[in-house]
Amino acid sequence: MAITISMRRALFSVRNTSPLLRTSFNSRDLSHFASSPNLYNFATTHTVTNSPAINFLRECRRGFAKGRKSKDSDEGSTVDVMDIGPGVKATAVSQMEAAIDALSRELSKLRTGRASAGMLDHIIVETGGVKMPLSHLAVVSVIDSKTLSVTPYDPNALKELESAIVSSPLGLNPKADSQRLIAAIPPLTKEIVQALCKVVAKSSEDVKQSIRRARQKALDTVKKAGSSFPKDNAKRLEKEVDELTKKFIKSAEDMCKAKEKEISEG
Repeated sequence: MAITISMRRALFSVRNTSPLLRTSFNSRDLSHFASSPNLYNFATTHTVTNSPAINFLRECRRGFAKGRKSKDSDEGSTVDVMDIGPGVKATAVSQMEAAIDALSRELSKLRTGRASAGMLDHIIVETGGVKMPLSHLAVVSVIDSKTLSVTPYDPNALKELESAIVSSPLGLNPKADSQRLIAAIPPLTKEIVQALCKVVAKSSEDVKQSIRRARQKALDTVKKAGSSFPKDNAKRLEKEVDELTKKFIKSAEDMCKAKEKEISEG
């Protein structure tokens, strides 16, 4: 409203101060003229130097131009920044944890000289044309440090359980005892101990390679983000991924050392 009043006053001043301006302006074209370069052309070709109306129109045009420049400048300075850090770390941790879980399952398959309820978990039993883990068909318990008991939920599956245990690489030879199986754990020979330790060492290297692959995938993701991810944030994220890698590799090494000790002590 204030601008409209000022424009009307300026128009009134034009009508009263210059017949030439009176023939060139009308209130309908004034706002368009104020933001047009014609204002300067008109002032150059006509002698209207110190008119208050012309001064007002000039100031209006400068304001319009300044406003447009500021808007364009603000729009041009907008930069989208992506925060990929949490997602990259979460994915890396998930992959590294999966590698550790796989290692744990592999180590549990290796027999030691001591009885363990979990040492039969990896054995698959086929009964009634269906293959299932032994742990789904029977309860395994430790009688003493050298003896296991295997009690099936269905006594009719006793033969299938016995056959599956004998066929496993554990070297066990269970015997039927009423409605359960009794499996004695034979002592490990020196040759078997050495062979088992080699298996543990290979499992350790395999899991460490999996952990390093997870690390490399995380770093590749950061690299692909390019300029959309600030350099300082990228360096910090790379350092955090490296720390995670060291942590999981150490965990894998500790698990394998503990298994080697267990095997060696029999």
